Amino acid sequence: MSDPVGAATEAAHHGFDLVPIVVLLAAAVVAVPVFRRIGLGSVLGYLAAGLAIGPYGLGFFHDAQSILHVAELGVVLFLFVIGLEMQPSRLWAMRGEIFGLGTLQVCLAIFALIWVGITLGYPVEASFVSGTGFVLTSTAIVMQLLQDRGQMAQPRGRRIIAILLFEDLAIVPLLAIVAFLAPGGGDATLTDRLEGIAIGLAAIAALVLAGRYLLDPMFRLLARFGAREVMTAAALLVVLGAAVLMNAGGLSMAMGAFLAGVLLSESSFRHQLEADVEPFRGLLLGLFFLGVGMALDLNIIATNWAVIAISVPAFMILKMLVIYVVARITRAPKDEALERAVLMAQGGEFAFVLYAAATQFGILTPEWNANLTAIIIISMVLTPLMIILHGRLTPRIAASLEGVEEVECLTGRVLLIGFGRFGQIASQPLLARGHSLSIIDTDPQAIRDAERFGFKVFYGDGCRLDILHAAGADEASLIIVAASDRDVISQIVELARHEFPMVPVLARALTRQHAQELVRHGAAFQIRETYESALVMGREALTRLGETPEIVEETLADVRARDAERMALEQVGGMEDASKALIHGNMGQPHGHP
Repeated sequence: MSDPVGAATEAAHHGFDLVPIVVLLAAAVVAVPVFRRIGLGSVLGYLAAGLAIGPYGLGFFHDAQSILHVAELGVVLFLFVIGLEMQPSRLWAMRGEIFGLGTLQVCLAIFALIWVGITLGYPVEASFVSGTGFVLTSTAIVMQLLQDRGQMAQPRGRRIIAILLFEDLAIVPLLAIVAFLAPGGGDATLTDRLEGIAIGLAAIAALVLAGRYLLDPMFRLLARFGAREVMTAAALLVVLGAAVLMNAGGLSMAMGAFLAGVLLSESSFRHQLEADVEPFRGLLLGLFFLGVGMALDLNIIATNWAVIAISVPAFMILKMLVIYVVARITRAPKDEALERAVLMAQGGEFAFVLYAAATQFGILTPEWNANLTAIIIISMVLTPLMIILHGRLTPRIAASLEGVEEVECLTGRVLLIGFGRFGQIASQPLLARGHSLSIIDTDPQAIRDAERFGFKVFYGDGCRLDILHAAGADEASLIIVAASDRDVISQIVELARHEFPMVPVLARALTRQHAQELVRHGAAFQIRETYESALVMGREALTRLGETPEIVEETLADVRARDAERMALEQVGGMEDASKALIHGNMGQPHGHP
């Protein structure tokens, strides 16, 4: 089958060839939703799609490296978006994790991994380079997985990001070491290396100065006179310009983009920049994973299968052990240490740069380079699968109950189940009037936090009848269900009404349909959590529009009456019949069903 990429170049004289773009988009559109639907994640979907359309699949593409060179911009844009979320104050607060935790993990991992090559009989210099390359984790894969799992802003996610940032910084001295290890010490003298360091520092200084004094005024000027597309172009100019500047200074393009994002993180245009860059980031990052899948050379794997079969698990297991040990040394919980080890077990895209430089300097042969590249790619492909296995095989660690009392013979006049944001507010009027409350919750940390503010909350699951008895539900004058999970609320209401029919149950409803469900379960009163606050907002809006207080209150009373009647009709005949009845009955203008 002909190569569409090559055909595109030939077709440039006659017109633009859209076939390669269509193939790439079709592969992503088909594979990614399928893989996400079966629970394997988007990253593995992109990798599989790349393998399918690459040289060893359907053969649509024969030069995966050309795709990767363009797709690396996805990593660059990704780091820019991450930088926008990292204000300088937050980055400064992470300095200990970046340079402490990052240094410890990288140095110990390098020391452990170089023995893989030495054990297989390779020279010390080549073993050092191969092990060092595997230490550099894939920023693109780990960041994407953290984002998919919603852990970017969590403490454990920030610690992983700190290590990744240090690894990005480490590529510069590692490249210098590769040049030093070259046969004959390489062509670079000490003066040349010092000049390289000075150029890198100058590039960073120039970027910092530009970010501090030029970027915000530039965007302010463009916002005043420019069109929306000009703002988008300016955002891409900043990202790519910073990447080019860092690359010229011998640093990674991703690090330049990250610094540009950090410098703009406190700008008033931060959200606009993120919105402008996001579509390009997602598309190019997907293209990067497609390129990685295409670059998996099955011929090399078949020829050197024994070395690769030994090296992949050896590198990954050793790296995981080091990461786990470092995490435990730095007092991370066992579950976090294991999760970090699984997430960061693979090699990364910067290893390709390191191996290419080592090949150029004669430390690695082309065959060794090809083997190592295949090992890195296989490790990247295996990571999403390992994450899935980790999630399914690792038992969920129960939250610590240290310092938390369990329910036993409570006698409060009111039983409050759930002490989150809703329950805390609901309790205040009762406490202000001196009513005694028995409060139970299932979140140990929330219980400990409440105790610091003077609230006595007991650990107990309101879905269990024995817990309700121990919490005094049978003697209570009132039960308030303020949990945050819809199914839990419904289950508690149904159980309480069945077992304690003489005790009124007041329940929090999450949606209109949930409110109807609670009524069916016998709740004496239910309130949608956003209903009253929305009506207060409507009251304020009418007041500010000049309506008289009498008209405002009359209007709100009418809204409440129509809502109550609609709820009653929906209980009997369904939502569609209720809407028709209200409209035909001239109960006011048609309205929705919040």
